[in-house]
Amino acid sequence: MPKDKAPQTVPLQARKPGGGTKPLENWGIDSEYGVLRDVLLGPIETFGHMDNAAFSSIYRETAVLERPWDQQAAMRQYREICDAYREAGVTIHTLPADDHLKYGLYARDSSFMTPWGAVITQMANPRRRGEYAAALRFYLEAEIPIYDMVSAGNFEGGDFHIVEPGAVLIGYTGLRCEEVSARQIGAWVEQEGWDVHYAYIDPYYVHIDLMVCMIAPKCAAVCIETTPEHVIDWLKSRKIELIPVGFKDTMALGCNVMSLGDERVLAPAASKDLIARLRANGFKVYDPEADMFTMMGGGLHCMAQSLRRDTG
Repeated sequence: MPKDKAPQTVPLQARKPGGGTKPLENWGIDSEYGVLRDVLLGPIETFGHMDNAAFSSIYRETAVLERPWDQQAAMRQYREICDAYREAGVTIHTLPADDHLKYGLYARDSSFMTPWGAVITQMANPRRRGEYAAALRFYLEAEIPIYDMVSAGNFEGGDFHIVEPGAVLIGYTGLRCEEVSARQIGAWVEQEGWDVHYAYIDPYYVHIDLMVCMIAPKCAAVCIETTPEHVIDWLKSRKIELIPVGFKDTMALGCNVMSLGDERVLAPAASKDLIARLRANGFKVYDPEADMFTMMGGGLHCMAQSLRRDTG
């Protein structure tokens, strides 16, 4: 930092009690599909196996089946993912590395972005609770205001999904995300004048963004078999087109995709059916290999936290 530039004071609670919080000018998102300008990724250098079987059905299956995992392959796939973001014109930011935070790679879990600033979450797995510190350090150093911090219970960013400006879907399993914390967050957003739809999902399905991912205005990739019927009805009531993703692909994180905006999507190469459907509908799809990450319990959407998107 130049000597003549004084550090800015970054609020740790930008949220105005009762609502009326002013949206950020240079950061923030009001959708999951506006053109992505800045993204936050986790560090690949410290990623690896961690005691997470009790908190992820996907990792539990990997551990039971003793699926082979290769650090060099993971590094190569990570570079391919970063190349896709850069080709799409996205600026990449990275969480600080910590040897004790093996799953810090999944940047969606430790925080989530709103129009009013970032929210710092609470992890369920004791081995991951320190991730809040890495996220907090990043936002403070980047001078991005903190909207608020979850204090009611466990909650991870994958269960907060903005379906369009003014409407958010909040999931909870009772394990990694609890209803009490979902309601805490929902109350904040409702006070800002937004519509909130809550969805209990079985812990087996991990997070709501495993089965519902917005990919464009009024368009979402959805696993019909796993998504609660009332969520499907709510999405349809908002005139959102549903592109179906099968159960098998969904549980392999094939629905966990990242919209880049302007009908561009980042999807794992293994999600062949969804990729074919998207391309048939005119989308440009970046499809890097990502199995070294999905087998460990997180997909491309789990790995990325939108920091700045064009307004929807």
